[in-house]
Amino acid sequence: MTETDLLARHRAAMPNWLALYYDEPIEIVSGRGRHVTDGDGRTYLDFFAGILTNAIGYDIPEISDAVRRQVDTGVLHTSTMYLIRNQVELAEKIAALSGLDNPKVFFTNSGTEANETALMLATQHRRSNQVLALRNSYHGRAFGTVAITGNRGWSASSLSPVNVSYVQGGYRYRSPFRDFSDADYIAACVDDLREVIETTTSGDVACMIAEPIQGVGGFATPPDGLFGAFAEVLAEYGIPLISDEVQTGWGRTGEHFWGIQAHGVTPAAMTFAKGLGNGLAIGGVVAEAELMDCLGANSLSTFGGNPVATGGAKAVLDYLLEHDLQANAAKVGGMLLDGLRAHAERCALIGDVRGKGLMIGVELVAPGTDRPAPASAARVMELAKQRGLLVGKGGLHGNVLRVAPPMTLTEEEAAQGLAVLAESISLAEQEFSA
Repeated sequence: MTETDLLARHRAAMPNWLALYYDEPIEIVSGRGRHVTDGDGRTYLDFFAGILTNAIGYDIPEISDAVRRQVDTGVLHTSTMYLIRNQVELAEKIAALSGLDNPKVFFTNSGTEANETALMLATQHRRSNQVLALRNSYHGRAFGTVAITGNRGWSASSLSPVNVSYVQGGYRYRSPFRDFSDADYIAACVDDLREVIETTTSGDVACMIAEPIQGVGGFATPPDGLFGAFAEVLAEYGIPLISDEVQTGWGRTGEHFWGIQAHGVTPAAMTFAKGLGNGLAIGGVVAEAELMDCLGANSLSTFGGNPVATGGAKAVLDYLLEHDLQANAAKVGGMLLDGLRAHAERCALIGDVRGKGLMIGVELVAPGTDRPAPASAARVMELAKQRGLLVGKGGLHGNVLRVAPPMTLTEEEAAQGLAVLAESISLAEQEFSA
C-alpha cells in the first residue's frame, strides 16, 4: 500500500481537523538515532522529533530494553488502584529534580491531561474559576485547556469551564512593547498584568498558567526574568504560578533543566509530558503537597503512570542525566542559533530568530515588512523535506519554522541540518521574489 493510498484512507476515516504536514504527507516507518525513514524508503534528518517528543532519538537500546523488561513480565497495565513500583520510583526522581519545597507527582497520559489536572487542582484549592493565561499560548486540545489557549488557530470553541483573562508578555516580536529594552519590556508587561487583575477579575484568581517558551505559538521567547517579575505581583494576590513545561522541560532549553528557572522563580506546580517518554504516552504534574492534596474526593488515572510508560520514562530520564543532554542542547543549539541568525542578516524572508537550546523559532515575513508569510513557511518545509530534513511549523499566523531535534543531536548533524534549512529558506525567498 502506497502513502497515497494511506492518505486517502486517513481522510476517509479521520476528522477533517486533524492536521497533516506536507502536500504529500509521509508515514514514518522506522528510525535510528536522529534519522527516520518513510514508507517509500526515503531517510530524513529529524529536526522536529515528533513535536519535541522523541527527545533522545530513535532505537535507543537502554529505553527499548526497559520497555521490554516490563512487557516480559506480562503486566502491561494494573491502574493506580494498585502499587506500581516504576511509577513510585519515577515520581521520586521527578520530585527530586523539581526544585519544589515539598513536591508530589501525579501522572497522566499527555500534556493536555496534565494541564487539565493542574487547572482542577488550582481552581479547587483557590475555590475560583478565574485563570490568568498569556496571549499566543497553547495548553492542549481538551475543553479546559482550549479555554486557556490564547491562539485562535488552536482555539476551537469560545465555550469555557473557566473565566480566563489574557495578559501580555510571551510573544515579543509582535508585542506593542517589542522595541523596549528587556527591563522596560518586563515593566510594561508587569503593569499590564496588574491592570488585568484589577479590572477583569474579582481578585481571587485560581492561578496563572504560562509556557516559559510558547511552543505552538512559534517558540516565542520572553526576556529572562519576566515570570519572576510576574510572580511578585501574583504573590500580592495569593495567586499561584503554574509553569507549563510540556515542551521546555528536561533540559531542552540548554541553560536550565526547567524553562521557568531562567526567570528566577519556583512555581507552585509544573506540568510535563512529551520528551519524558521519548515516544511513550506519559505526562503529569509535580506540585507542592498542599496544592496536590487539596482534592476532597477520590480520583485515579486508569492508564496514567502505567508500568510500561513509567518504566520507559525512568530509562529516558536516566539516559538524559547520565549523558548530560542539557549541556549538549546548549552546545549544538547555540551552533544552530548562531548560524540561523547569521543567515537572517542576509535573508530578508527571516523576520526573527529566537529560542534557547534545541528549541528554536524562525519567523518568516514578507521581505521588507513584518507581515507574516505562512506560504513561505509551508514552502520551506517542502524544500527541506526534498533535501532530507524534517522541521516543524507553528506561530499565531503559521509562519514560524520550529526547530527542535532530539537532544542527542551531534555537531555534524547540526551543521548538516543548518545547511539544508538555510538553503531551503533562500530558495523560498527567491521563488516568492520571482
